[in-house]
Amino acid sequence: MKSDANSIHLNGGAAALRAVADGGVRPKRQQSAAKPGITFTRFREIILSTAQRYLVKGLIPNMGLVVVWGPPKCGKSFWVFDLVCHIAADWEYRGRRVKQRDVVYFAFEGQEGFGARVEAFRKQHDVDDIPFYLSGNRVVLPQDGAAVLKAIEDEFPEVHPGVVVLDTLNRSIAGSENTPEDMTAYIRTADMIRDRFQCVVIVIHHCGVDGDRPRGHTSLTGAADAQISVKRDAAKNIVAKVEFMKDGPEGDEIISSLEAVTVGRDDTGDDITSCVVVTADSTAPASKGAVYGQAGIALRLLQDALASGGEISSHPAIPTGVRTIREEAWRADCYARMFSQDASQTSKQKAFVRAAKTLHERQLIGKHGDHVWLV
Repeated sequence: MKSDANSIHLNGGAAALRAVADGGVRPKRQQSAAKPGITFTRFREIILSTAQRYLVKGLIPNMGLVVVWGPPKCGKSFWVFDLVCHIAADWEYRGRRVKQRDVVYFAFEGQEGFGARVEAFRKQHDVDDIPFYLSGNRVVLPQDGAAVLKAIEDEFPEVHPGVVVLDTLNRSIAGSENTPEDMTAYIRTADMIRDRFQCVVIVIHHCGVDGDRPRGHTSLTGAADAQISVKRDAAKNIVAKVEFMKDGPEGDEIISSLEAVTVGRDDTGDDITSCVVVTADSTAPASKGAVYGQAGIALRLLQDALASGGEISSHPAIPTGVRTIREEAWRADCYARMFSQDASQTSKQKAFVRAAKTLHERQLIGKHGDHVWLV
């Protein structure tokens, strides 16, 4: 039977076409070598696993990538630290079942305060030791991915971590979190850590300019097995919400507050303080003026600035006895504390204008000329 060009191309490619054209014999179809380790299970042989699927019921899966995100200073690192310490200690977490696993925590920012945070947790729970391992070394992914694996295996050969925390993404990524190639490389390194230790990798990340999603390229959200947002409510409680969970429930909220504690004294005799995470019964009722995202952060920064400074103006357009601050100073503080260093001046300006407008429309701040105050 005569072969047509299409069938020859499919079964041997250009070499087969040349052989037939030259009157020769069509070469045999080449067999590709099977990749070792790939196996298959028949449909009738697939069984339901009854193993526990969560490290923390409804919050943290056994394996995968979990993204915990929120605005600066919202308490997300404190919340994650408290959560994973409960996993390490095998303690029930807010009425949820916990599976004990060792924890490796990479603190890429705020390293100086971590000792106080650990001491505060020790005093709060009256515990000396748990299988929790902290690294404050600078790591850049993906370049240092293999070094991370080797360091864990070499320094603690008896440790098989069930949780690896990367705090934060911005301080550990090579390149830009907005570039798909750089973010994809970061995700692949997180997957490499997950696969090596059969663990869950928790990435702590900041929010975007509008405060409504994780910052940077959306490939991070697409790769996550669970995503948890963290923000402050009107009462300044920390509200952690499960935004999505593969094969699990969504919408659950964990409500906490930070309680300041003294953990010791420094060499000059001054108190060393930190915070512990405690349960809050409920969120404060949303008031007419409750705001979130960038507007909420800007409001807190204004409150802090007025509490530590400001001036009382005698201008008739400003309420008597009210402390005010120059809008220029407030704007500069927001630029410095609400955005990463690589954010453009234009994006900072637009975000600040939107936040200030929202606060003024909600009648939470007053403005006259360059003066701003709390209503």
